[in-house]
Amino acid sequence: MSLTVRILIALVAGLACGIALAEWGGPWEADVVAIAQPVGKAWLGGLQMPLIPLIFALLVTGIAQAATTARSSGMAGRAIGLFAILLVGSAGVAALVGPLMLHLWSVPAGAVGALAGAGPVTDVPDMRPSAEWLLGFIPVNPLKSAADGQVVAVVLFALVFGFAVTRIAEERRGQLTGLFDALADALLVVVNWVLWLAPIGVFALALVAGARSGLATAGALLHYIGFIVLICVIVTLLVYPLVVIMGRIAPGRFARAAFPAQAIAFSTQSSIASLPAMIQASDGPLAVRETSRSIVLPLAISLFRITSPPANLGVALYVAAMNGVALGPTQLVMGVAVAAIVSLAAVGLPSQITFFTTTGPICLAMGVPVEALPLLLAVETVPDIFRTVGNVTADMAAARIIDRGYRE
Repeated sequence: MSLTVRILIALVAGLACGIALAEWGGPWEADVVAIAQPVGKAWLGGLQMPLIPLIFALLVTGIAQAATTARSSGMAGRAIGLFAILLVGSAGVAALVGPLMLHLWSVPAGAVGALAGAGPVTDVPDMRPSAEWLLGFIPVNPLKSAADGQVVAVVLFALVFGFAVTRIAEERRGQLTGLFDALADALLVVVNWVLWLAPIGVFALALVAGARSGLATAGALLHYIGFIVLICVIVTLLVYPLVVIMGRIAPGRFARAAFPAQAIAFSTQSSIASLPAMIQASDGPLAVRETSRSIVLPLAISLFRITSPPANLGVALYVAAMNGVALGPTQLVMGVAVAAIVSLAAVGLPSQITFFTTTGPICLAMGVPVEALPLLLAVETVPDIFRTVGNVTADMAAARIIDRGYRE
């Protein structure tokens, strides 16, 4: 039984027990919740413990690898540049349509704060950019920034440090990246230990949520799934006019070429499993030269996940709406930047770990509570299907666009 299945079973069982306590528990309800709540919070704390050093190590190694690859090949550099623009653009789409969707299709009223068990409503002030505000992002003391949970400062320092690593001697660069690779591997072991206990933690958190909000919790989860899936679908659909304009290909031709790889992605939730179909489409209807697709497609699978920034930012927007956190333009811009950058940290990681390493920093940067993330992880399987389909579609579009650019 996979970890995802065990977490999903724990979620259902916890909600069922919590709802039963709310309806028929009587005096037992308070005692059971008093036991379950610290168990859930302890597990969540263990999950947050390695988050910031893991993000730093993954970003440094990812940026160093991407920068080195870009310098070694002009086409690879152009591809990585296109990936960066599209990642920021896709996150911007979520920042624009996400709040509008939540305004038109709001979170069920009975579920506000249900999944997180939040306390009073939090209001995040919309600070206006100023010289002092911008200087606040410079990590004068990176260790203190990390200790204080200042994710934006940590990410900024990781960016600068990662690019600096690419400028030192090759031998020392290898030693340093090897150190951070080892650090990331060790921290991933810690995360896997905590995730091994995920069914217990999710059960406890779901029980508390079910006891407090009853069936409203289940309604919020279904609403959340629909919200994230819709964001992924919107981003995927926007890829079509992009490739038509920049790749100069008829929309029907691209749709027919992309469909086999999309079908595999839908059924396997794996971009790598879709690679043979993407190669076949590139050699056939997409008419991408072998020299182009042999560089662009592997890079795209490794670095370019176009649905990751918008979907992860969508998670933060949804959690903010659930807890009544008011987000202004400043927080949205900050969320877009962090979402685009930390998508590099998702390279090659299992989906359970990816969910926390990408959504956690966005929530922390925007001042959004993270207590609801474990329960949202339990239902991530459905959104992940549409994430993968969107990623595969964008990978093939990028191959066509880059190849077309080199021919002109």
